[in-house]
Amino acid sequence: MRLGFRHRMPTVELSMSLPSDAVWDVLVDLTSWPKWGPTVAGAELDDPGPLKLGARGKVWTPVGVPLPFEINEFIDGRVWAWRVAGVPATRHEVIPTRGGCVLSMAVPVWAPAYLSIMAIAVPRIERLAAERVS
Repeated sequence: MRLGFRHRMPTVELSMSLPSDAVWDVLVDLTSWPKWGPTVAGAELDDPGPLKLGARGKVWTPVGVPLPFEINEFIDGRVWAWRVAGVPATRHEVIPTRGGCVLSMAVPVWAPAYLSIMAIAVPRIERLAAERVS
């Protein structure tokens, strides 16, 4: 795992020997979010269907407070970012490589302390993706 800077945002990145689609599937599966996100107790979309640009929903914090979110960047199979309660939040990117992929999790430049949360999330995502492959 390494710290970086991508798209003008601080990142935590991990190279994985897993197919990028398996990692992506974990990132867009809202039922998986509480399994890898320490600050997420649950999430749901307002309209049924897959995660996509403009999708809106609610994310529950560990103390049970629901916050509205909107997906404001989305490239299927590659990246999604969101605004939570109207505030720019994290960016999630899967970069295919020869032997697998790199997972890059970015935080707003004003929230570098949140990189520690991303450092917890990234290996959890790797584990969940590996379970889907095996």
